[in-house]
Amino acid sequence: MTDTVSSLLAEIADVGTDPQRGGYTRPVYSGAELDLRSWFVAHAQKRGLDVETDRNGIIWAWHGGVGDGAVVTGSHLDSVPGGGAYDGPLGVASALVAFDQLDARGAAGRRAIAVFPEEEGSRFGVACLGSRLLTGAIDPDRARSLTDTDGVTFAEATRRTGLDPAHLGPDPETLARIGTFVELHVEQGRGLVGLDRPVAVASSILGHGRWRITLSGEGNHAGTTLMADRRDPMVAAALLVAEVRRLARAVPDARATVGRLVAVPGGTNVIASRVDLSLDVRHPDDAVTRHLVEEVGQAARKLAAEEGCNAEMSEESFTPTVDFDPRLRDRLADVLDAAPQLGTGAGHDAGVLKDHVRTAMLFVRNPTGVSHAPAEEVEDADAETGAAALADSLETLLRR
Repeated sequence: MTDTVSSLLAEIADVGTDPQRGGYTRPVYSGAELDLRSWFVAHAQKRGLDVETDRNGIIWAWHGGVGDGAVVTGSHLDSVPGGGAYDGPLGVASALVAFDQLDARGAAGRRAIAVFPEEEGSRFGVACLGSRLLTGAIDPDRARSLTDTDGVTFAEATRRTGLDPAHLGPDPETLARIGTFVELHVEQGRGLVGLDRPVAVASSILGHGRWRITLSGEGNHAGTTLMADRRDPMVAAALLVAEVRRLARAVPDARATVGRLVAVPGGTNVIASRVDLSLDVRHPDDAVTRHLVEEVGQAARKLAAEEGCNAEMSEESFTPTVDFDPRLRDRLADVLDAAPQLGTGAGHDAGVLKDHVRTAMLFVRNPTGVSHAPAEEVEDADAETGAAALADSLETLLRR
């Protein structure tokens, strides 16, 4: 039986399901994500591809031998907590099907599928960590010291999978093997719904970053501490969440989100001693993003002081606005029957790689427009159309 995108995704439909949140929770190097990596390796080997895992945990499946200038496609297998079924795995399953179609067409040439770890940043806080390490966009020492909510460092997590964390970091030899990288991804919005088209070519990615805000107060007993005597960082956090929304709404095209709030020690009858907030800010103009973050920092310090608390802000990651190569995206749009070109507010490995190799992205229609949530959706017919579009894109690059 010939594999389809839908049949491949059906094989992993039970991996990493989250009964509490709904959807899927597949953090990098968890049991679920490792099962998905094994699933991919088995399918790559079934197709006769040469599989290797590099020093940064990126899986490469090669056709035509390992060498420079390959046409590469791929995506990721990890997810956000309670994420949808398509964000990441759709691109990996489509890559496998596209390779089958290229073989059927007799399209030879050096090509590869790449699977990147920790694209979502859901476990260690830095998105696209694999591609950032590959390209040198993050210091290896910093990456090794990143910790998850259980206190496990990234170095410890990689060691448990058989990787040597001492070797994490820039890999120019592997990077040189990529001639062009094309990533297929579910659209994380409703642009294609409005255009009534199944596939689009990416034009740009909004600049975006992540910051951690720590509000520190005085832990105390919830029953014995009078309201007037409290230095409660949770109150400052609540006020700050509302202020983040107000500040972002005042800036056209800005997006700012507090997606995680952790109280320490986290007891029901305990006034928190500390609250950590995770801030995500995005805007097409990187200077505007920086200015908005500065305003949030000022607000955090002011609101904290009013509650007798302190506030500190630190940057976890920042990715400038990405404009994909116009000649490459125009070429792919022409090959795909004048496919529309759409920008996105979501970050991707292709955006990190863009400053080092030629990159492009394809989006597949999402009828709900919802992503990073269980309601994310791709119709079977659109999934197969997307894989065919990926095959057409790769073929035109191979026949260049």
